[in-house]
Amino acid sequence: MKKIRVIVVDDSALVRSLLAEIINRQPDMECIGTANDPLIAREMIRERNPDVITLDVEMPRMDGIDFLARLMRLRPMPVVMISTLTERGADVTLRALELGAIDFVAKPRVGVANGLSELAAQIVEKIRIAAKAQIRRAPAAAPAVAGSAPAPAAPSSGALLGRVSTEKLIFIGASTGGTEAIRQILVPLPADCPGIVITQHMPPGFTTSFAARLNTLCRITVKEAAHGERILPGHAYIAPGGRHFSVGRSGANYVAVVEDGEPVNRHKPSVEVLFRSAAAVVGRNAYGIMLTGMGADGARAMREMKDAGSYNYVQDEASCIVFGMPREAIAHGAADEVLPLDQIAPALMARLHAPDRVHHRI
Repeated sequence: MKKIRVIVVDDSALVRSLLAEIINRQPDMECIGTANDPLIAREMIRERNPDVITLDVEMPRMDGIDFLARLMRLRPMPVVMISTLTERGADVTLRALELGAIDFVAKPRVGVANGLSELAAQIVEKIRIAAKAQIRRAPAAAPAVAGSAPAPAAPSSGALLGRVSTEKLIFIGASTGGTEAIRQILVPLPADCPGIVITQHMPPGFTTSFAARLNTLCRITVKEAAHGERILPGHAYIAPGGRHFSVGRSGANYVAVVEDGEPVNRHKPSVEVLFRSAAAVVGRNAYGIMLTGMGADGARAMREMKDAGSYNYVQDEASCIVFGMPREAIAHGAADEVLPLDQIAPALMARLHAPDRVHHRI
């Protein structure tokens, strides 16, 4: 069996040693080198041609983000970021995902040795996923910065919808690669689009920054979901990390249900939980969107949505970082349309603009 060849880049000798040990314990991977700064890592990558690198965010001589930007422009390859659980760490991690990192592991600020050992299963799983992921080059143009006006994806993308029933809701599920995919869905949407509810697999401490970052880029308001709040048109609500999110009813209104509970399909938040509520509460007024991600979370519930009358979009394989969750949704017969990522928002808007909602099943 060909092993996954990994280079570890981190300025902490302890972290380098721990990560190398975790990697070398796996029968299907090996650590072929460690580097304490990006300049050493650059030469090591050239000489040893790894399959995956793990990259710390904060390092001497050149920080991890600058190094990642150069790497993804000149030699795109799978990168798993090692981030610290701080507000700044969350912001920088989201920037790394925007630049093309596949995923991240959130290491604790204190008790790093024990923390990394407890995260070992997650670390090696993310390395395995990264090794199989589709890599994309960093965009040539600089991405939008906080506070800048969003660039419409198409001339008509920002056109107001006008009268759309407040009964309609848009449900989005995503995992690996999903932060950027969600951004591409939300940025073109008009300020009066139906309410949007989102589950992105993400740990506690990162979803607040994720929502705030999207809120600076979108015409709609984007926020972390809070238990009991009314779900409004022109707003997107993101499941808080480490909590399940679903939709309930309070009289004539949809409300957010945010609660603790056991992981579902190994995830908390789980797409299954959100999509199941779409089938039970929203029925034919729901639109489902399944985006890039590993595994099968949400596939069965998306089929339940379709059986209840929803219209569902699934991201196609070519535009996915990881074609796991979309593949499973298709296999369960949950998809009405399978589309490239950049065509999902326009297709959804066209359907919402149409005076009559006619389903064309595939």
